[in-house]
Amino acid sequence: MTSTTSLSLNSKLDLRAAVFTRLRRGTGVRWLRVFTLILLDASMLYLAWQLAATYGNSLDSPLDTRHSPLLLLPILATQISLIAAKGLYDSRQKRRNYFSLVKALTFSHILLLLIAFIYQPGNFVSRSTFLLSWFLSVSLSCVARFSLDNAVEYFRTQGAVRYPTFLICRPEDREKAVKLLGRENCYKLLGWEDVNSLAVDKHNMDTTLAHISSLGVSEVFVCSWASIKSRMFLYWKLRNAGITLHILPIDIDLEIIDQTLELKMVGGLPALKLSPPLITGSDFLVKRCFDFCCAAVFVLLAAPLYLVIALLIKLDSPGPIFYKQIRIGLHGQPFKVWKFRTMVADAEKLQKELEARNEMQDGVLFKMKNDPRITGVGGFLRRYSLDELPQMFNVLFGEMSLVGPRPLPLRDVENFAEHHFIRHEVLPGITGLWQVSGRSDIIDFEKVILLDVTYMESWSLWLDLQILLQTVMVILRKKGAY
Repeated sequence: MTSTTSLSLNSKLDLRAAVFTRLRRGTGVRWLRVFTLILLDASMLYLAWQLAATYGNSLDSPLDTRHSPLLLLPILATQISLIAAKGLYDSRQKRRNYFSLVKALTFSHILLLLIAFIYQPGNFVSRSTFLLSWFLSVSLSCVARFSLDNAVEYFRTQGAVRYPTFLICRPEDREKAVKLLGRENCYKLLGWEDVNSLAVDKHNMDTTLAHISSLGVSEVFVCSWASIKSRMFLYWKLRNAGITLHILPIDIDLEIIDQTLELKMVGGLPALKLSPPLITGSDFLVKRCFDFCCAAVFVLLAAPLYLVIALLIKLDSPGPIFYKQIRIGLHGQPFKVWKFRTMVADAEKLQKELEARNEMQDGVLFKMKNDPRITGVGGFLRRYSLDELPQMFNVLFGEMSLVGPRPLPLRDVENFAEHHFIRHEVLPGITGLWQVSGRSDIIDFEKVILLDVTYMESWSLWLDLQILLQTVMVILRKKGAY
C-alpha cells in the first residue's frame, strides 16, 4: 500500500522532486564504518605514541606525551585529518590502500616535526622517539586495518554485513553479472529484473521500482543501460528513493546522464557509480524555496516597472494589459501563463492566416521574425523579454519555476511526437537552456528537445544559477529575441 501511495504522489510531482526527504539508504552502515575506522586508527596511533614515549629517549619536548596525555589530542586530530584527506575512510577499495596510509602517516610525522621545531627549535624531539612513533604508527595502523578487513570479510562469507542489492540486466547477462557481484563479497542480491521489460513499458518500470523500494534495497546494478528508453526516469526515481545506482558496462554501450560520476571496480570490471545526495529531495526543495523567494522579492521591487509597462500598453493599443494564454505544464496539465500583451487583441484568430509563413522547420512551434500582429510597445517588450515578467506570478502559484523547459501552447503540443512529451515531466520555466542557447534563432524543434532533455538529465542548483546569469546576458545583448 505504501509503495502504491508513493507512486501516486510522485505522479503529481516534478520528476526531480522526492515525496519526502530522507537519508540516503545505507547511510547508517557507512557512518558506522567510518566511525569504527576512525576509532580504530585513533586507538592505534595513541598506543604508538605512548609506546614511543615510554621506550624512546627521554627529552623535554612538545611531543613528549608521558606527562601530558592531552597533548596527543591535536596530534591525533592532525593525523586522522590527513588520513581522511587521502580518502582512506571512503569505499572499500580506497580504505585498503595501505601504501596511501603509510604516506599519510609519514607526511603527518614530518609535519608535526616541522611544527615542533618551529615551536621549540632548540629542543624539540629525540630521534629515537620520533622514529619509533613513526614505525609503530604505521605498523599498528596497517595491522589493525588488515585485521578489521579480514574480520569483515569473514562475516560477509557468513552472509552478514552486506549491502542489499537489486540487479537489472538481460537474462543472458544475469549469470555473468551475479558472478561479478559475487567477487566483491559485499552485496546481498535480493532480486533481479529483465531489462527488456523496462525498455518496453514505463508501467513495468514503476512496478519494478515499487518492488525495489519494498525490498529495502540500497544499491541497484544495471547492465545494458543504453537499452532502457526511460533512463532518466529510472535515474531520478532511484535518486529520490536514496538508492545508489551502478552502471555495470557488460555491453560497454553507455550513454551517461550525470556528470557527478565515480568510477568503481566491481569484480575487476570498471563500473560507474551515481550516488544520491545525503538527504534525498533536499536539493529540489531548496530550488522551490529559491524560486518562491526570488519571485516574491522581484515582484515587490519591480512593482513600479509593472505599473509603467501597464500604462504604456494601454496608451499604445486597445485591449487588456495582460495576455493569459492556456499552456501545457507539468504532466500535460493546462494552466494560464501570464504575460504582458505584446500583440493586437485578436492575435490568435489572425495566426491561422499566418501559418504558411511559419519559420520553424518542422512546424511544431510557430515563430515569425516580423510578425505583423506585434504592437509597437510589444516589440520593445519582446526585445528585452519584459513581456515575461508577469510569469513571476506563475512561479509564486507553483505552476512554473524560474528555470525549466518553456511551456508551450496547446497548438504546439498537439503537433508533438511521442518522445517530445518528456519535457512535461518537470516544472516549466521562465528561462532555460533553449533561451540561453539562441532562443528564437533555433528553428529545429528537435534541437529544442535535446536542450530540454540535457537540462533535465544534468540538473543541479548550480546549473540553474548559471542559466539565470546567462539569461541576463542574453537579454542585454537582445540575442534571438522577437
